[in-house]
Amino acid sequence: MNMDQEKYAIIDIGSNTMRLVIYTRDKSGRLAETENVKAVARLRSYLSASGRLEDKGVEILIHTLQSFQEVTRHHNLQEVKCVATAAIRQANNKQEILDKVKEQTDFSIRILSEYEEAHYGYLAVVNSMPFENGLSVDIGGGSTELTLFENRKLIYFYSFPFGALSLKEQFIKGDMPTSSELKKLRAFLDKQFQILPWIQNKKLPLVGIGGSARNMAQIHQELIEYPLAGIHQYIMKRKDVQTINDMLLSMNFDEVQRVEGLSKDRADIIIPAIEVFSYLMNCIGTDTFVLSRKGLRDGVFYSELIKDFEDGLFPNVVEESFYELAVDYDINLKHAEQVSANAVMMAQEMEEYGTFTLDPKDIRYIRLGSAVYNLGSYIDADASHQHTFYLLANRTIDGLLHKERLIVALIASFKNKEVFKRNAALYEEWFTKEELAKYSLFGAIIKLAYSLNATKRNIVEEIEINSAGEELLFNVYCNSDWTPEEYQVEKQKKHLEKQLKKPIQFQFALSE
Repeated sequence: MNMDQEKYAIIDIGSNTMRLVIYTRDKSGRLAETENVKAVARLRSYLSASGRLEDKGVEILIHTLQSFQEVTRHHNLQEVKCVATAAIRQANNKQEILDKVKEQTDFSIRILSEYEEAHYGYLAVVNSMPFENGLSVDIGGGSTELTLFENRKLIYFYSFPFGALSLKEQFIKGDMPTSSELKKLRAFLDKQFQILPWIQNKKLPLVGIGGSARNMAQIHQELIEYPLAGIHQYIMKRKDVQTINDMLLSMNFDEVQRVEGLSKDRADIIIPAIEVFSYLMNCIGTDTFVLSRKGLRDGVFYSELIKDFEDGLFPNVVEESFYELAVDYDINLKHAEQVSANAVMMAQEMEEYGTFTLDPKDIRYIRLGSAVYNLGSYIDADASHQHTFYLLANRTIDGLLHKERLIVALIASFKNKEVFKRNAALYEEWFTKEELAKYSLFGAIIKLAYSLNATKRNIVEEIEINSAGEELLFNVYCNSDWTPEEYQVEKQKKHLEKQLKKPIQFQFALSE
């Protein structure tokens, strides 16, 4: 497979859903999902008691692949990766299925082993999320993969031969479970998960992968009218999972099918899936469920893309994401580094004067916020701050949890205290007053740091701060003429003065 192609496709043959996803290379070289064609084939339902995939199932498989083929031919895609999981892996007539597919379609199927399936899920999680340690659960239609990773390394994995669809078929006769059916299902899960000593009481976050996990998170976001866009890295507490479970169990099937955030074709299998999440959270003793929008398909990708890194891991997920932002929005990287250096110097100097105390997280927010400060000018220079806030608050940034992403958005879009307050208004209950005051202050510092590189010539070498009586004196040492920068900071310093309640003086000099 050639990773320099402009387009790249993968077909994922699951036990419940079959999907064709086409990725197109954007200007940062990242492959972004441009087509996502889904068919609910429910192949798992055609596995007979003897373990054979019945002819009807094979027919549906071939027919669906032929319809996908219309799309891949239209896009002139020569090499299409085609992977299959539990439904075909568990079939004892798999060779016959592979031969038929090869004969009657453009594709040849690669059946993933249990290990590969678990490993791809794990790769997707560690390359797109900030967690060093955690457990992942990928619940599909016919199997459930669990992994434990520590220091971003895969330690244990296990694949259970049941998934949301097979649990539904095994335990629930109608569309909705009766209370005795639920009891049996729970007793079954209890027995199954007991066999893994390495998940018991680990107290690590549980990362959910797959369609059912995604649907549960979407239902929760709709229910609480979640104000941010994006579902990747969305966090739910144990009581949130319970709330969704109780809500669905209290409805009749018609009502469940109409729940916002739940795709209609999952209405009958969402409950067994949520039972699994809820049960696992109890086993692990964790209060954190995090949704990963990245899963098997992305893992297949990461393993191809990052053969260069010895263990198939991005060295730093956040840095990688910020580099993509810089490319997507034409950020001048040298300038971003300079603004960031200016801002960190100023913040650390001000800390020495007892203006505030910084913890390592704060330095990180200042660094990230200054790297993308004013990113919205890419869209419109006049309303740049509005665009900056909107773009950062509503774009998934791998490696930044939603709350952190919002902090960066608030800091990077700082125009003045009033605009900051307006932007923060929707999210008041996320922060304390002190936190908001601190982020507003960081915003004002970064705005000055940006002014000190107004002409993007990277002239500032050092900044020292002294206090002279009531006022703060900023000594700025430059390596060339600073007239435009001086004009800008004089204009912008009032924002910081207001927050520090102190006058500020700037003095420029040539560095030695």
